[in-house]
Amino acid sequence: MNPMLWVLFSILVLGILAFDLGVLSRRVHHPSAREALARTGFFVALSLAFAPVVWWLYERHGFGAGGAEGYGGNAAMVAYLTAWLLEQSLSLDNIFVMALIFGYFRVPALYRQRVLFWGILGALVLRFVMIVAGAAAVRRFHWVIYVFGALLIASAVKMLFTSEEQVDPDRNLLVRFARRLFPVTREYHEQHFFVRRDGRVAATPLFLALVMIESTDVIFAVDSIPAAFAVTTDPFLVYTSNVFAILGLRSLYFALEGLLDRFKYLKVSLMLVLLYVGVKMLASHYVTISNPVSLLVIVTILIVGVFASMARAGAPPVVMAAPTAVRMATGARRYVRRVVLLVVGGTLLVTGAVVLAAPGPRLLVICAGLAVLVAEFAWARRWMKRTRDALSGIKANTWRRFRRKPDGSRPET
Repeated sequence: MNPMLWVLFSILVLGILAFDLGVLSRRVHHPSAREALARTGFFVALSLAFAPVVWWLYERHGFGAGGAEGYGGNAAMVAYLTAWLLEQSLSLDNIFVMALIFGYFRVPALYRQRVLFWGILGALVLRFVMIVAGAAAVRRFHWVIYVFGALLIASAVKMLFTSEEQVDPDRNLLVRFARRLFPVTREYHEQHFFVRRDGRVAATPLFLALVMIESTDVIFAVDSIPAAFAVTTDPFLVYTSNVFAILGLRSLYFALEGLLDRFKYLKVSLMLVLLYVGVKMLASHYVTISNPVSLLVIVTILIVGVFASMARAGAPPVVMAAPTAVRMATGARRYVRRVVLLVVGGTLLVTGAVVLAAPGPRLLVICAGLAVLVAEFAWARRWMKRTRDALSGIKANTWRRFRRKPDGSRPET
């Protein structure tokens, strides 16, 4: 691939960062939820707008794009969107850890934007190095794909058995090295990472928070980059999808900052995504799963996880007087039943809705999803009734149109 393409993309990224730093984050403040959502929408739109550029480059093989992999425009665009969605979903776990780091260091909300900006800038450089090295390893040693797959499955299992993340800077090697290299002040000095104290340069707790975020991004990159290689081994597509997922990470953090405790089942969804991608990589020699199918699976898993989390957040707490252990156990079982029905029925419902344009029993899948949900949710019963009424009306109209007259002739249509 022509190096000029990498240079042009780097100039584009630097322009976006300059616009973010010089316009969107010109004044030091804590973004409101509305402002953060608007910024997140801007970066999502920017990521989606790059998809036609990918199509044009790989369709016409501009700057040598797609020559090594043999990608056409449509295949490259689907691979980019799938990898971007995968990276964007896995970055949500990074947001949970960011919140814990800020809470541990008690970083004032006013200065968190600065930490995240430099943290994201460092992550872009780090991932470029890791992606180039990973692409070279995959092309030279094909068995590296199986190593990546096993690594993702191990990460999914670890996520399953680790219910809560823990932040302990005393066990972080980079934080310990920074404390030995610089004296650290006890208090914050506005948004400065370093200050001069008694003639010596001293680091502030804001710098330690930045080091902690950078070091944890290395851990997350070990998961996310191999996951992107499960979609495509084209380094340009892997890097561009990573970049656009990371660019909007800061705005996404502020948009979800006050809602993180509500997305309890989102980590389960991320675990399932990692597990699916890992199995896909291990079975790549025997079974070929297309990127559109992977995109559908990832979207479905994420939507179901969000719906399940919203249902859990909206469920009223069960308050019962003692001694009512039996009633409490019954309430707990009913709650678990609601979640299970929501996950199963929601998966069927979303899958049927997504494949409406494809051949197959999509209406039966939608009805099956509603049938599971009506056992517990009133809104599903209303939807089922409307669906049944609509089908009954279609059946009646069809019967009237094609039934025979007494003389044996059919009615005019």
